[in-house]
Amino acid sequence: MSLPAFIDVAESEQASELRGFLKSRGAEISEENSEQGIHDDLEKIIRAAKVIWDLSDPAEIEGILNSILSLLIYQPPECLDNLAKMLSNLLVSAGKEEHAPLKIRVLSNLLYGVGVENILCHHIYTCMLKVAAQGKNTENVETDLEVVKKWTKKWELNRDQMIIVLRLLYDALKESKMSEASNKVMVELLGTYTEDNASQARDEAQRCIVNTLADPKAFLFDHLLTLRPVRFLEGELIHELLNIFVSGKLEGYINFFKSNQDFIKTLGLSHDQNMQKMRVLTFVSMAIEQKEIPFATIENELHITSDQVEGFIINVVKTKMVRARIDQLQKKVTINYVTLRTFGKQQWQQLREHLVDWQENLGLVQSRMENIVPIPIP
Repeated sequence: MSLPAFIDVAESEQASELRGFLKSRGAEISEENSEQGIHDDLEKIIRAAKVIWDLSDPAEIEGILNSILSLLIYQPPECLDNLAKMLSNLLVSAGKEEHAPLKIRVLSNLLYGVGVENILCHHIYTCMLKVAAQGKNTENVETDLEVVKKWTKKWELNRDQMIIVLRLLYDALKESKMSEASNKVMVELLGTYTEDNASQARDEAQRCIVNTLADPKAFLFDHLLTLRPVRFLEGELIHELLNIFVSGKLEGYINFFKSNQDFIKTLGLSHDQNMQKMRVLTFVSMAIEQKEIPFATIENELHITSDQVEGFIINVVKTKMVRARIDQLQKKVTINYVTLRTFGKQQWQQLREHLVDWQENLGLVQSRMENIVPIPIP
């Protein structure tokens, strides 16, 4: 990978230029190069580089950092490890929130310059995620969960290291208001826990439940019940609330809220949003049970007025949980398709039966086709 350079000169001259510039900005550093070589020069330059954050031009800051990087990247492995970590840590701890984009670009140059298969990239990537969370922006950071998992496999991380990466990835996505992606990462994170350490993820499990319930695009929650840290919460109010959203109906939520209003507020959940989501989920349950639903039934079950029914159905269809047709003349809704709220053993059994029937029907058609005697054309 081609890296930007501060100036097209020899290493020693470039180091001297950097030393002189940093000293002119008030850094406590000698202009004379170290007798111990470029490795020692770079250590001192990185320590002194904190003064660059006072520069008014972000491009100038980025140019200096890339100059340091262009010297650092070609150092032998025994030196590169320490220097890369020093620079990465500097980019996390120094500067302001507004500097996050340029810091991420420099870290990205370092990441790909080192090569993502190098275990050193584990440290560099975690620093990128920290900066992304600080700047509330993951635009130039790789956040695709499948890609990150491939990287961590190459880095041969243990479970504790993997947990740290996923936590940082979650924080970066959450701060960037990418709720769907952050929830997906949190589910992956909770899936790394075992029966032995599930209790350690208690807070994360509750946060996962709350964030998923609050996500306006989320309507399926049964997968959360299979996570060990979530199962650890059985018997608590948060687990009871989750079960209502998994398979309960609006009336169940209303009764829960009457008894636990302060709890809902403490979680930071909106009661009005919860009501709207539970109306959708209740309608989904109704659509599973009956293919034609009268307006009157919808009004009664969902606590809405007659003039709200059509608008509500349109909003439900937008969720893609249901496909339906409104019959205004007969005051009913006809269901064409509905997504199951839960998919457990019973649903797998039903699917198996359907597949067996389908296979038998195909066999019957094939048998009949084989027994057809062609009629000769005169």
